[in-house]
Amino acid sequence: MGSADRSNCAVFVASNIAAKGNNSTALPLLATYSLLTGYTLSGLIYVALGTAGVGVMGIGAAALACGVVFIAARQIGSNLSEEDGLALTRTVGIGVFAVLLAVVAQFVVAIFGGPIPQFLDIAISAFGVLVFVGASVVDFFILPRTYKDEQYLSAALSMYLTYINLFIFILRLLIAINRD
Repeated sequence: MGSADRSNCAVFVASNIAAKGNNSTALPLLATYSLLTGYTLSGLIYVALGTAGVGVMGIGAAALACGVVFIAARQIGSNLSEEDGLALTRTVGIGVFAVLLAVVAQFVVAIFGGPIPQFLDIAISAFGVLVFVGASVVDFFILPRTYKDEQYLSAALSMYLTYINLFIFILRLLIAINRD
């Protein structure tokens, strides 16, 4: 089982425990997930640092872009009507599934030694950014309707996953655009 698989297992276990209101057990699991995610992201950060035109400034720009998206998403998501919010939630769900399929396909092609064309890498990364921008708006629509006050860890976990995925896809896009 790879580190990404372990981190996903940890997130589902922590989310389930936090949803039941057992925050004292979920907090160490969330911390473990954060460490595993940090370990997994280190490879992407390494690639970004070694890519001309990205480097530290690109990583900082990706983090800043995530912050700006979340500020805007809060305003938009909090003010969506029920009908619009539910439609966006369904659309983003389909988009997340499509991104997952595209990334798995990319992984399979890479395993068998096939090169990924730069335009395709840019398109998948840009689509991922778009989907996770939508997911951040959905988070702010869903959070007050789904979670009770004592389920704050589940809510934080949801936001964390969206933020990390948005950061990853912004960084992937910057790397893909600047790839030689």
